[in-house]
Amino acid sequence: MATQRRLEFTTHGRGSRDITDDVNAVVRDSGIVCGIANVCVQHTSASLLVTENADPDVRRDLETIFARLAPDGDPAYRHDLEGDDDMAAHVRSVLSDVSLTLPVADGRLLLGTWQGVFLWEHRSHGQCRRVVVTVIG
Repeated sequence: MATQRRLEFTTHGRGSRDITDDVNAVVRDSGIVCGIANVCVQHTSASLLVTENADPDVRRDLETIFARLAPDGDPAYRHDLEGDDDMAAHVRSVLSDVSLTLPVADGRLLLGTWQGVFLWEHRSHGQCRRVVVTVIG
């Protein structure tokens, strides 16, 4: 059995947003007790991550690291059609995940105590982001 639902989120610019409850709601509504959930963001300048859900400093530190790895406005970039953050956002997306596969048990995501699922916006301005959740069991 499989079920699929599309979710939309409005971001407020660069940063992460906890979507664990939204994904768990899809899993719960699917009626699947044991299986897997695939979560996929349908964009090339945003990504998904499973990380610390208690201390927001972890996510802020990830932003700092990614700013060093893929700085905005690097003169070596050719692709800048949508601004200085355009290519940097694509690089950040490639270096992280656009799709996650997570275990489902007892009708919910089987995450660790301090884990959460986050939508990670890599553009400096807010965007409307689509996430597809597919639950198979």
